[in-house]
Amino acid sequence: MIIVKPKIEIVDMAEYTEILKKIEKIGRVCYKSEDRIDSDSAEKFIAAIIKRGHESVIEHESVTVKVICDRGVTHEIVRHRVASYSQESTRYCNYSKDKFQNQISVIDISTGFAYDMNNPVDCKKYKIWQESMECAEKYYFQMIEAGASPQEARAVLPNSLKTEIVMTMNLREWRHFFKLRIDNGAHPQMREVSKLILEVMKQKLPVFFQDIEG
Repeated sequence: MIIVKPKIEIVDMAEYTEILKKIEKIGRVCYKSEDRIDSDSAEKFIAAIIKRGHESVIEHESVTVKVICDRGVTHEIVRHRVASYSQESTRYCNYSKDKFQNQISVIDISTGFAYDMNNPVDCKKYKIWQESMECAEKYYFQMIEAGASPQEARAVLPNSLKTEIVMTMNLREWRHFFKLRIDNGAHPQMREVSKLILEVMKQKLPVFFQDIEG
């Protein structure tokens, strides 16, 4: 069994300056203020329309992200309907094969829940989790060896199973996603993944996400 930490990767994102030009050009149609476009006007214009709540304009640009997380988190991600998704399939992926190193991979529970491994309670919880993951792997392979197909054997796989999902959202939906999924009331592992994405978005597309607290 392999224990891994969640990761994210930007799959498709236009250059920041090109996005700024595009959104400003589209947004100014609403006000017929195209004559006010200059080399420094885009960020100010976009910051102003976001502040006013005129976010429909930023729906004209999308970003695609690959997320490596557990299947429990992806069940929450796909509740966001204004998006497109492609996910690793447990129906067709046979984890007993060489390309999966003949093991299942699970997402480390300790980071999302901020386990302190010097704390006996956290250590005990982690040990129980780890042992249950090893049991799931054991019975998955027993199912395969007994002649079960991957889609049959997946019935014993845990929520912690590592999966990969590619998600595309427009910039307005990304803002909505972060506001919900970084909130203190969100699931800790969901928050962990969302913060990883937001950190990159703030760095690469600052005007669109600088007002969202991570």
